[in-house]
Amino acid sequence: MQFELGVLSHYSYLLVSGKEALVVDPGRDTGTYLETAKREGAAIAGVYLTHSHADFVAGHSELAGTAPIYISAKTAAKFDHQPVKEGDSLAVGDAMISFLATPGHTPDGTCAVVAARQQPGKPLLVFTGDTLFIGSVGRPDLLGEGMAASTLASMMFDTWNNKLSKLPDDVQVFPAHGAGSLCGAHLSDEPTSTLGEQRVSNPYLARKNRGEFIAAVLEGLPEAPQYFQHNAKMNHDGPPRVDWQPKTLPIARPEAGMTDPAKYYVVDIRKAADYSPGHIPNSVNIDVRGRFETWVGIMVPWDARLVLCGDEKDLHEALFRLHRVGYNRSENPVACLAPDDWKRAGLPTVAGEMVSPAKLFAQMQSTESPLVLDVRLPSEWMGLRIGTVVNIPLSELAGKAMKLDRSQPVVAVCNSAYRSSMAVGILERAGFKRAASLAGGSEAWIEAGLPVIEAKQGSGAGGAKREIRLAERISAAELKRMQMDLPDTFQLVDIRPEPQYADYHLPGSQNVDLSDVLNNPAYLTGAGPLVIVDRDGSLAMMVGGILSQKTQRPVKVLYGGLAEYWSQTELAGAAAPAAIPVTSRSRAAGADAPTAPPAAAEPVRPAKPKKKSAGC
Repeated sequence: MQFELGVLSHYSYLLVSGKEALVVDPGRDTGTYLETAKREGAAIAGVYLTHSHADFVAGHSELAGTAPIYISAKTAAKFDHQPVKEGDSLAVGDAMISFLATPGHTPDGTCAVVAARQQPGKPLLVFTGDTLFIGSVGRPDLLGEGMAASTLASMMFDTWNNKLSKLPDDVQVFPAHGAGSLCGAHLSDEPTSTLGEQRVSNPYLARKNRGEFIAAVLEGLPEAPQYFQHNAKMNHDGPPRVDWQPKTLPIARPEAGMTDPAKYYVVDIRKAADYSPGHIPNSVNIDVRGRFETWVGIMVPWDARLVLCGDEKDLHEALFRLHRVGYNRSENPVACLAPDDWKRAGLPTVAGEMVSPAKLFAQMQSTESPLVLDVRLPSEWMGLRIGTVVNIPLSELAGKAMKLDRSQPVVAVCNSAYRSSMAVGILERAGFKRAASLAGGSEAWIEAGLPVIEAKQGSGAGGAKREIRLAERISAAELKRMQMDLPDTFQLVDIRPEPQYADYHLPGSQNVDLSDVLNNPAYLTGAGPLVIVDRDGSLAMMVGGILSQKTQRPVKVLYGGLAEYWSQTELAGAAAPAAIPVTSRSRAAGADAPTAPPAAAEPVRPAKPKKKSAGC
């Protein structure tokens, strides 16, 4: 049985066979599994975690007293568990579960293949966790400095080709996430599929070359919310159990200090239409009727003093849902506040105008028009926009608001006003005094018949053909001449793993993780060429080709890689490699090399996103 928690795009399962049941990747609120098992007349025989999830707090602690917890031995979990490894099996009723070690999303990921006890050699289905999604694969970049994303992506290539692809075509695939999840890119809306269908339709699995696969997996990953790392740690250590039905709300006494962004983070959980006429200064509107958990996790710092403002019923719901992402913790409890209590205390409120499409259109025709700020994803903005507007995705707005003039009026725009209403609060916290939101978003703008700018569609066989830019291949001798004759006029990046770079690298090169090169916009700019090197030139050529489609900056790739460079320049000259100071840089004069990557590119979504998208 599949359970879908739409607001987190999470799938969990109850495998029932005979009088026993296995819970797979449960959410933290486990009542539905217990009720379903009881209704089916089955006792819960175990809880299986495919890995330590990052996007939600799992329910293994809630079920710990009910049944044993199975998780990979490589996880080294800190809670009581039964470690499993490749080849281990588990009987649940008449079903036989066999475990596969499937690293890629994480080093310790596992999948569970299910067959009937009478026919163990004929698998029926596989629980793939965050390893294989419908139409996608799990993102490999969540470990940060713990392991290079390209290393995990390479493991994912082996996991598919050496293990999952060996299963029969008719095996049903049951993943842990669907469309809208930030645990991967371009996930399908379909809740399940077969291996045969994925073999032919999943674009990542079509990559038969390791280098192409790695490049495809790392390109276009959505920015990982900051709460992911904290949820992963909670799941690894064993999250504390929670009181799901508190008798009273943790009501806070209204105080003027709550308007100080340095001290509090106030989240107004009402509808945008209720928030706009009057709200606590510097509060952010995250409507509980949307993807509340995810947006709190994206916008609210993990250790912030969080105060929720809303009606009593909605506050109960919000507290319940925040447990799913670990925000209401004993060491940092969430406080609640009613809007009427704030007003009765005589404390100030501010209003943020919701501008009608007609009014905004008229304002945009005047010489003193407001700055229109589109807070959707770049892919949405490129597909359709209401005019010449600035695009800063909502998840990046807090960090980039200082680039805008605080004294200028700003009107935020999204699809339906869910995100733009949120943006008003973010701008207020950054010191903006005249922030407004487009009522109804771009959908209302279109319904009003107002003009839009749309991406040009392909004109067919008879139309102009798209120009395909490719990276320029340069020989070892050419690169050597550039180093000697044109120093400090180009940026040289080495995308090999750190141990290989430490063993030998070119003078002036920077060791950069592959995912950073693909997703950091700073590499798309610069006065001089970007030169990419790797071991044999294959992966660098893939990366160079992708970057060449995004920038006018010259991108060059070392043909044959460092193996060829070593052969032609070092060995030919009978010179041993010298120790190179790794802090030296070769880059375009006056252009600083990127240090910390900006936000990664967000997932491509249609101009009118489906309800499952993490937006509006």
